Amino acid sequence: MSAGGCLCGAVRYEVRGDLRGIIICHCVECLRWCGAPFAATAARRDELVVDETSLRWIPSPESSRAARRGFCAACGSSLFWDAPEAETVSIGAGTLDDSSGLAVIRHVYAHHAPPWDVVA
Repeated sequence: MSAGGCLCGAVRYEVRGDLRGIIICHCVECLRWCGAPFAATAARRDELVVDETSLRWIPSPESSRAARRGFCAACGSSLFWDAPEAETVSIGAGTLDDSSGLAVIRHVYAHHAPPWDVVA
């Protein structure tokens, strides 16, 4: 089991299953959402348990998949990306309590990366 949460601790979550490797997204929305590329792992929707008391969702305005983004209403931490038809929910890798077992498996939208964002 993995666990994580936001900067202030108001939103906590558990993953009761395996996490996918990390995908780093360089799209314009993720750059604006995080101030940097969004490094995300993912978990099956039915294996993610979230204390949603302070969790808020907003639509991801340019998403071709009608996705939404989850953040902490108290501290603003970017936590989740969720497309309704997907079997998984993307989770900000930096929000995990321990991400030591994960590795980057892919970069997406690298052609959107600004000059300072060096894609490995």
